[in-house]
Amino acid sequence: MEAETREKNSFLLIVFIIVIIVVLAFVVYYSLMEMRSPAKKMAEISAKYGLANYEKSKLPKSITSDSTFLSLFKDDAYLQSRVLMAETDSVYLTINLSERVINIEISGVVVHSTAISEFEASKLITDGDEFTITSLLSAPMTIESDTSSIAKVPFVMKIAPKDTSEYKPDAIPDTAFYEPVNYIFETDRGIKIIVYQSEEIIQGDSNDRFMFDLRHRLIITLAAMKDIISFKVPEYQPFIKIKIPSADAKIIYRAIPKHGQIAVYL
Repeated sequence: MEAETREKNSFLLIVFIIVIIVVLAFVVYYSLMEMRSPAKKMAEISAKYGLANYEKSKLPKSITSDSTFLSLFKDDAYLQSRVLMAETDSVYLTINLSERVINIEISGVVVHSTAISEFEASKLITDGDEFTITSLLSAPMTIESDTSSIAKVPFVMKIAPKDTSEYKPDAIPDTAFYEPVNYIFETDRGIKIIVYQSEEIIQGDSNDRFMFDLRHRLIITLAAMKDIISFKVPEYQPFIKIKIPSADAKIIYRAIPKHGQIAVYL
């Protein structure tokens, strides 16, 4: 009996050790694939927007690391984006991280301006090759899809009265109604623009922001695991996270068209 118990315990111990080894191996494999993801994305961006694409203009490699040239190049790229968007006669968004301001513009005219309280960008954007990243941002980004905690267009259902005897005046809107504002713009350049409200207006706003961010991270993690299980390097998506006042965040989200355009200045 004791021999059987010892044999059973030994078997369970072996199974436990094997499970631990498999889990650790998967964690190491997952970590390595995740580490390769940004490098793969940077290589893709460099192939499309790097110096090699400017060979016809015969730019010497030394000049692309010159701070004066890069500063002028950034200004020119941002101006080009704004000019292209101004020609569309549509509402568009400009984000100037250097001056910490985000604007709604129409035909080159700023119609709404908001100060950025805080911002964060992925290292690929902040620490990547400056010439390549500026080239990437030299044309407007188009919004492909979005995820938001608020409705794009508020929906109000009204039932028409059968006759004047059933008519009732519209109720006065409830100005006390409040909802936290957090959203994500997915762009055609693979860059995510993530906007959070900066202030905590009511208790629990920070929890709402945390849960919104957590759901977003879970979606990314599940997609990455699917790629990794298929022995593929996960798709890395650079991001720019911005915090602005709730009221301004709501105005921007509802003013920009579903497939609107965005220009970014670093």
